[in-house]
Amino acid sequence: MLLALEGISGAGKSTLRDRLLRAALAEGLPLGHLGQFSWLSLPATRAIVQLRSGLRTASTPTAMDAVRRDLELHGRHNLAPALARGHVVADRLTLSTACLFALVHDLPVADCVRQLAQVRAARAELTVLLTTPADLCHERLTQRVTRRRFGEGPDIAERLADLYDQATITWAEATGLPVLRHPCSTGTDLDTLTALCLGALRQAPAPTAHV
Repeated sequence: MLLALEGISGAGKSTLRDRLLRAALAEGLPLGHLGQFSWLSLPATRAIVQLRSGLRTASTPTAMDAVRRDLELHGRHNLAPALARGHVVADRLTLSTACLFALVHDLPVADCVRQLAQVRAARAELTVLLTTPADLCHERLTQRVTRRRFGEGPDIAERLADLYDQATITWAEATGLPVLRHPCSTGTDLDTLTALCLGALRQAPAPTAHV
């Protein structure tokens, strides 16, 4: 099973991922972790670096081709082999790319989701959108020592949160796959999310590679 954790920076994705990895290990569930991008194509990597910096330096079709190519490579060379060994949790995946692309290129996020959803090898069987309030996410980010990245400011974070809301609707319509929406604001939220995700992993079929 491929499980994708989505949401704005500071929403609790990494915290939930780490909790899931520890819990799965404790009960013998095979669960690995992969990130959002493949980094296997130099042209695609350049486009992704620009996108993550909030730069629109390539034409929209060229940039979309690049991020879609990276997602295809990710599905074929990273996700599929990992899924052959066990379940996988991805800290950000298709929806995060679609939302960032829509923001930077000023496009309807639904269009971006539909294009990237065509990459079947990277479709998450369950997507978890962490709907943690943007003001709490910002408070968490101010406590980090790392430099702020594009998209982590309050105004842009609010816009991204709206894009995620729209993206999940389109994703469910385009793929027929479930989306779990829940905040990760408190310890109780974290416990609830962990239990829900572990329940889904336990019920999932034996891991096999995507084709």
